[in-house]
Amino acid sequence: MDLNNYIEHTLLKSTASFSDIDNIINEAIKNNFLGICIPPCYVKYACEKLKNTNIKLVTVIGFPLGSNTTSVKAFEAANAIENGADEIDMVINIGFIKSKKWDYVEEDIKQVRSICFNKVLKVILETDYLNDDEIKKACEICIKLKVDYVKTSTGFVKDGLGATIEKIKLLSHIVKPEGLKVKASGGIRTKDDALNLIEAGANTLGTSSGCEIVK
Repeated sequence: MDLNNYIEHTLLKSTASFSDIDNIINEAIKNNFLGICIPPCYVKYACEKLKNTNIKLVTVIGFPLGSNTTSVKAFEAANAIENGADEIDMVINIGFIKSKKWDYVEEDIKQVRSICFNKVLKVILETDYLNDDEIKKACEICIKLKVDYVKTSTGFVKDGLGATIEKIKLLSHIVKPEGLKVKASGGIRTKDDALNLIEAGANTLGTSSGCEIVK
């Protein structure tokens, strides 16, 4: 199995510098990774660097809390696409889910989906915060709105488990029959982690340990 074809090489730390972005771009090119996932402020810069490659340029919206207003998320998505992003990973509004305001959750995703109609949209569920019923309901909304992926985590939950085999199996069971894919993210550090998550149903892996994994 060519693990590089599954990996979105990720750098989302607040301390990420231009030289750090250069490094992950160079590593992605060297290892022929599927994509890179970086903060929105570097998308325009990275787009120019990646223009003669097949590497996908992915960025995050409403990151990492998901609690931006819907109009801000929509603007972020439009701005990222204008700057050259191929794919958008948006954080779901976790507080709306906990409040059982499912119409608010749906509208939040719907407006970003309308901006990303011709781009891949992944919805980050932050599964460490959700129970199985909440995950199922959030997935049903994603199915209804025809997003492209559901994603486990931001990787920013302190002491969070991130992508687990159990959660990937649950997400796959719910969304794959409806044509959606699953991105595993959070705590993926070894080749065994990668292989086990792919076997459980992950289509894509978001990790900052891509180089170590493919070694």
